[in-house]
Amino acid sequence: MQGFWISAVAACAWVAGTAVQAAEVQVAVAANFTAPMQKIAPLFEADTGHKARLAFGSTGRFYAQIRNGAPFDVLLAADDETPTRLEREGQGGGRFTYAIGKLVLWSKQPTLVDDKGDVLRSGRFDKLALADPRLAPYGAAAIETMTKLGVIDALRPKFVQGENIAQTWQFVATENAQLGFVALSQVWADGKLKEGSAWLVPATLYTPIRQDAILLNRGKDKAAAKALLQYLRGDKARAIIEAYGYEF
Repeated sequence: MQGFWISAVAACAWVAGTAVQAAEVQVAVAANFTAPMQKIAPLFEADTGHKARLAFGSTGRFYAQIRNGAPFDVLLAADDETPTRLEREGQGGGRFTYAIGKLVLWSKQPTLVDDKGDVLRSGRFDKLALADPRLAPYGAAAIETMTKLGVIDALRPKFVQGENIAQTWQFVATENAQLGFVALSQVWADGKLKEGSAWLVPATLYTPIRQDAILLNRGKDKAAAKALLQYLRGDKARAIIEAYGYEF
Protein backbone atom coordinates (compact mmCIF):
# COMPACT_ATOMS: atom_id res chain seq x y z
CA MET A 1 0.00 0.00 0.00
CA GLN A 2 2.80 2.37 0.91
CA GLY A 3 4.55 1.56 -2.37
CA PHE A 4 1.37 2.35 -4.28
CA TRP A 5 1.01 5.69 -2.48
CA ILE A 6 4.59 6.64 -3.36
CA SER A 7 4.02 5.71 -7.00
CA ALA A 8 0.83 7.77 -7.13
CA VAL A 9 2.61 10.78 -5.66
CA ALA A 10 5.42 10.40 -8.20
CA ALA A 11 2.90 10.20 -11.05
CA CYS A 12 1.12 13.35 -9.86
CA ALA A 13 4.44 15.16 -9.59
CA TRP A 14 5.32 14.15 -13.16
CA VAL A 15 1.95 15.39 -14.47
CA ALA A 16 2.32 18.66 -12.58
CA GLY A 17 5.84 19.11 -13.95
CA THR A 18 4.65 18.50 -17.48
CA ALA A 19 1.86 21.06 -17.06
CA VAL A 20 4.33 23.64 -15.82
CA GLN A 21 6.67 23.00 -18.77
CA ALA A 22 3.93 23.05 -21.42
CA ALA A 23 3.40 26.49 -22.90
CA GLU A 24 2.00 28.39 -25.85
CA VAL A 25 3.74 29.81 -28.87
CA GLN A 26 2.19 32.62 -30.92
CA VAL A 27 2.83 31.93 -34.59
CA ALA A 28 2.36 34.23 -37.59
CA VAL A 29 1.78 31.93 -40.57
CA ALA A 30 1.86 32.89 -44.24
CA ALA A 31 -1.59 32.32 -45.73
CA ASN A 32 -0.37 29.74 -48.26
CA PHE A 33 0.75 27.51 -45.40
CA THR A 34 -2.66 27.47 -43.67
CA ALA A 35 -3.71 23.90 -44.44
CA PRO A 36 -0.40 22.20 -43.60
CA MET A 37 -0.02 24.20 -40.37
CA GLN A 38 -3.54 23.36 -39.27
CA LYS A 39 -2.55 19.70 -39.47
CA ILE A 40 0.89 20.14 -37.92
CA ALA A 41 -0.29 22.16 -34.90
CA PRO A 42 -2.35 19.40 -33.19
CA LEU A 43 0.42 16.86 -33.75
CA PHE A 44 2.91 19.30 -32.24
CA GLU A 45 0.67 19.69 -29.19
CA ALA A 46 0.15 15.94 -28.82
CA ASP A 47 3.88 15.21 -29.10
CA THR A 48 5.29 18.07 -27.02
CA GLY A 49 2.49 19.34 -24.80
CA HIS A 50 3.01 22.85 -26.18
CA LYS A 51 0.16 24.65 -27.95
CA ALA A 52 0.64 26.67 -31.13
CA ARG A 53 -1.66 29.68 -31.46
CA LEU A 54 -1.89 30.43 -35.17
CA ALA A 55 -2.59 33.65 -37.04
CA PHE A 56 -2.78 33.56 -40.84
CA GLY A 57 -2.15 36.40 -43.26
CA SER A 58 0.16 38.03 -45.77
CA THR A 59 3.88 38.12 -45.06
CA GLY A 60 3.99 41.84 -45.80
CA ARG A 61 1.31 42.59 -43.22
CA PHE A 62 3.03 40.43 -40.64
CA TYR A 63 6.30 42.26 -41.22
CA ALA A 64 4.65 45.61 -40.49
CA GLN A 65 2.89 44.22 -37.42
CA ILE A 66 6.08 42.69 -36.01
CA ARG A 67 7.94 45.97 -36.52
CA ASN A 68 5.13 47.65 -34.57
CA GLY A 69 5.35 45.26 -31.64
CA ALA A 70 2.82 42.54 -32.48
CA PRO A 71 3.09 39.69 -29.93
CA PHE A 72 4.39 36.93 -32.20
CA ASP A 73 7.07 34.45 -31.17
CA VAL A 74 7.64 32.84 -34.56
CA LEU A 75 7.10 33.90 -38.16
CA LEU A 76 6.57 31.33 -40.90
CA ALA A 77 6.98 33.58 -43.93
CA ALA A 78 6.10 33.05 -47.57
CA ASP A 79 9.56 34.20 -48.62
CA ASP A 80 13.15 34.36 -47.40
CA GLU A 81 13.56 38.12 -47.83
CA THR A 82 11.27 39.14 -44.96
CA PRO A 83 12.94 36.94 -42.31
CA THR A 84 16.33 38.10 -43.61
CA ARG A 85 15.23 41.72 -43.21
CA LEU A 86 13.89 41.09 -39.71
CA GLU A 87 17.13 39.38 -38.72
CA ARG A 88 19.16 42.27 -40.12
CA GLU A 89 17.01 44.72 -38.17
CA GLY A 90 17.59 42.86 -34.93
CA GLN A 91 14.04 41.48 -34.65
CA GLY A 92 15.00 37.81 -34.44
CA GLY A 93 17.34 35.08 -35.63
CA GLY A 94 17.92 31.42 -36.38
CA ARG A 95 16.08 31.52 -39.69
CA PHE A 96 15.88 28.47 -41.95
CA THR A 97 13.89 27.34 -45.00
CA TYR A 98 10.97 25.18 -43.90
CA ALA A 99 9.44 24.78 -47.40
CA ILE A 100 9.82 25.79 -51.03
CA GLY A 101 6.48 26.80 -52.48
CA LYS A 102 5.12 26.31 -55.98
CA LEU A 103 2.93 28.63 -58.03
CA VAL A 104 -0.06 27.27 -59.92
CA LEU A 105 -2.65 28.77 -62.26
CA TRP A 106 -5.96 27.32 -61.09
CA SER A 107 -9.63 27.39 -62.02
CA LYS A 108 -12.56 25.71 -60.33
CA GLN A 109 -13.84 24.91 -63.82
CA PRO A 110 -12.54 21.44 -64.78
CA THR A 111 -11.59 22.24 -68.38
CA LEU A 112 -10.65 25.93 -68.40
CA VAL A 113 -6.92 25.72 -67.61
CA ASP A 114 -4.76 23.64 -69.93
CA ASP A 115 -1.50 21.96 -68.93
CA LYS A 116 0.65 24.59 -70.70
CA GLY A 117 -1.00 27.76 -69.48
CA ASP A 118 -2.12 28.76 -72.96
CA VAL A 119 -5.42 29.90 -71.47
CA LEU A 120 -3.65 33.12 -70.48
CA ARG A 121 -3.48 34.05 -74.16
CA SER A 122 -6.92 32.78 -75.08
CA GLY A 123 -9.06 35.58 -73.68
CA ARG A 124 -11.62 33.00 -72.49
CA PHE A 125 -12.03 34.65 -69.09
CA ASP A 126 -12.97 38.02 -67.63
CA LYS A 127 -11.10 38.08 -64.33
CA LEU A 128 -7.72 36.80 -63.20
CA ALA A 129 -7.00 36.67 -59.46
CA LEU A 130 -3.59 37.17 -57.89
CA ALA A 131 -2.29 38.24 -54.50
CA ASP A 132 -1.05 41.78 -53.96
CA PRO A 133 2.59 41.56 -55.13
CA ARG A 134 3.61 44.26 -52.63
CA LEU A 135 2.52 42.09 -49.71
CA ALA A 136 2.49 38.49 -50.91
CA PRO A 137 5.44 36.63 -52.49
CA TYR A 138 3.08 34.45 -54.52
CA GLY A 139 1.63 37.60 -56.03
CA ALA A 140 5.12 38.79 -56.93
CA ALA A 141 5.79 35.38 -58.51
CA ALA A 142 2.61 35.72 -60.58
CA ILE A 143 3.70 39.12 -61.88
CA GLU A 144 7.13 37.73 -62.72
CA THR A 145 5.56 34.81 -64.57
CA MET A 146 3.26 36.93 -66.69
CA THR A 147 6.08 39.34 -67.46
CA LYS A 148 8.32 36.52 -68.73
CA LEU A 149 5.46 35.13 -70.81
CA GLY A 150 4.91 38.56 -72.35
CA VAL A 151 1.21 38.68 -71.43
CA ILE A 152 1.13 41.05 -68.48
CA ASP A 153 0.03 44.17 -70.35
CA ALA A 154 -2.86 42.36 -72.01
CA LEU A 155 -3.96 40.75 -68.74
CA ARG A 156 -3.58 43.68 -66.36
CA PRO A 157 -7.14 45.00 -66.98
CA LYS A 158 -8.47 41.61 -65.84
CA PHE A 159 -6.61 41.59 -62.49
CA VAL A 160 -8.48 41.06 -59.24
CA GLN A 161 -6.08 41.40 -56.32
CA GLY A 162 -6.39 39.70 -52.97
CA GLU A 163 -4.54 41.05 -49.96
CA ASN A 164 -3.08 37.60 -49.43
CA ILE A 165 -3.07 34.24 -51.15
CA ALA A 166 -6.01 32.97 -49.06
CA GLN A 167 -8.25 35.77 -50.30
CA THR A 168 -6.98 35.16 -53.84
CA TRP A 169 -7.94 31.50 -53.60
CA GLN A 170 -11.36 32.55 -52.33
CA PHE A 171 -11.95 34.70 -55.41
CA VAL A 172 -11.37 31.67 -57.64
CA ALA A 173 -13.14 29.16 -55.40
CA THR A 174 -16.30 31.29 -55.42
CA GLU A 175 -15.83 31.89 -59.17
CA ASN A 176 -15.76 35.65 -58.74
CA ALA A 177 -12.66 35.18 -60.89
CA GLN A 178 -12.60 32.38 -63.44
CA LEU A 179 -8.96 31.59 -62.71
CA GLY A 180 -6.06 32.83 -60.66
CA PHE A 181 -2.49 32.34 -59.52
CA VAL A 182 -2.48 30.60 -56.15
CA ALA A 183 -0.19 28.39 -54.10
CA LEU A 184 -0.13 24.73 -55.12
CA SER A 185 -0.70 23.82 -51.46
CA GLN A 186 -4.17 25.38 -51.61
CA VAL A 187 -5.44 23.12 -54.38
CA TRP A 188 -3.29 20.01 -53.95
CA ALA A 189 -3.48 17.25 -51.34
CA ASP A 190 -2.19 13.70 -51.11
CA GLY A 191 -0.55 13.86 -54.52
CA LYS A 192 -3.47 15.12 -56.58
CA LEU A 193 -5.48 18.18 -57.56
CA LYS A 194 -8.51 18.51 -55.29
CA GLU A 195 -10.82 19.97 -57.95
CA GLY A 196 -10.94 22.02 -61.13
CA SER A 197 -8.10 22.44 -63.60
CA ALA A 198 -4.57 23.75 -63.15
CA TRP A 199 -1.25 24.54 -64.74
CA LEU A 200 1.79 24.05 -62.53
CA VAL A 201 3.89 27.07 -63.45
CA PRO A 202 7.45 26.02 -64.44
CA ALA A 203 9.98 27.03 -61.82
CA THR A 204 12.02 28.77 -64.55
CA LEU A 205 9.37 31.49 -64.82
CA TYR A 206 9.71 32.90 -61.31
CA THR A 207 12.22 33.28 -58.53
CA PRO A 208 12.14 30.26 -56.18
CA ILE A 209 9.68 30.80 -53.34
CA ARG A 210 11.89 29.88 -50.41
CA GLN A 211 9.75 30.10 -47.30
CA ASP A 212 11.80 30.83 -44.19
CA ALA A 213 10.95 30.56 -40.52
CA ILE A 214 12.46 32.90 -37.94
CA LEU A 215 12.49 32.90 -34.15
CA LEU A 216 11.44 36.40 -33.17
CA ASN A 217 12.84 38.23 -30.16
CA ARG A 218 9.66 37.71 -28.17
CA GLY A 219 10.10 33.94 -28.47
CA LYS A 220 13.86 33.62 -28.03
CA ASP A 221 13.58 32.49 -24.39
CA LYS A 222 10.46 30.38 -24.87
CA ALA A 223 10.81 26.62 -24.96
CA ALA A 224 7.57 26.27 -26.93
CA ALA A 225 8.82 28.53 -29.71
CA LYS A 226 12.09 26.66 -30.03
CA ALA A 227 10.27 23.33 -29.90
CA LEU A 228 7.98 24.33 -32.76
CA LEU A 229 10.85 25.31 -35.02
CA GLN A 230 12.55 22.02 -34.24
CA TYR A 231 9.31 20.15 -34.90
CA LEU A 232 9.02 21.67 -38.37
CA ARG A 233 12.31 19.97 -39.22
CA GLY A 234 11.04 16.58 -38.09
CA ASP A 235 9.68 13.69 -40.13
CA LYS A 236 6.01 14.12 -39.16
CA ALA A 237 5.86 17.76 -40.17
CA ARG A 238 7.85 17.20 -43.34
CA ALA A 239 5.54 14.41 -44.47
CA ILE A 240 2.58 16.78 -44.18
CA ILE A 241 4.43 19.60 -45.93
CA GLU A 242 5.35 17.33 -48.84
CA ALA A 243 1.76 16.06 -49.11
CA TYR A 244 0.71 19.61 -49.96
CA GLY A 245 3.15 19.88 -52.83
CA TYR A 246 6.01 21.75 -51.19
CA GLU A 247 9.67 20.87 -51.61
CA PHE A 248 12.65 21.43 -49.32
